[in-house]
Amino acid sequence: MIIKKIFFVSSIVFSCLFLPTLAIHGAGSSDDDDSYYEEVNDENYMNGKEEAYKGNFREAIVYLKKSIEKNSSNADAFNMLGYSNRKLGNNEEAFKYYNKALKLDPRHRGTHEYIGRLYLNISQPEKAKKHLDKLDKICFFACDEYLTLKKAIENYEKNKEVKNY
Repeated sequence: MIIKKIFFVSSIVFSCLFLPTLAIHGAGSSDDDDSYYEEVNDENYMNGKEEAYKGNFREAIVYLKKSIEKNSSNADAFNMLGYSNRKLGNNEEAFKYYNKALKLDPRHRGTHEYIGRLYLNISQPEKAKKHLDKLDKICFFACDEYLTLKKAIENYEKNKEVKNY
């Protein structure tokens, strides 16, 4: 009887200590704890990301290519290269960069969202749903990338038309 009580108390203590770390770990976009530090110290990456979000995709690509010349293992830079090419309509290039990002970091949430959107652009919602399923497994609770891709898929299915997702 005493062993059962010890086991029960140990299980509760373990759960209280371990489960919060899972939620915290799931909050990042990358499994690499140094990725944020590397991004901030990579001026080309930061400039490329800024240009991409301003809609200056060609300029972004120039910066991002310089970034990966210096650090060919930066999944975030490959993801942003995919994003910039997708926004320019360069689907083949976008797939190339997204696949490279996923090869470097199979759990990269942003890449799963963006490649899912690219599949919607080319009328392949089933492939987009596969990336939504991957995001569902990666995110401990629903993350922004999961929710955004889910909404894009719902809009695609509702309207049955191709937009620039």
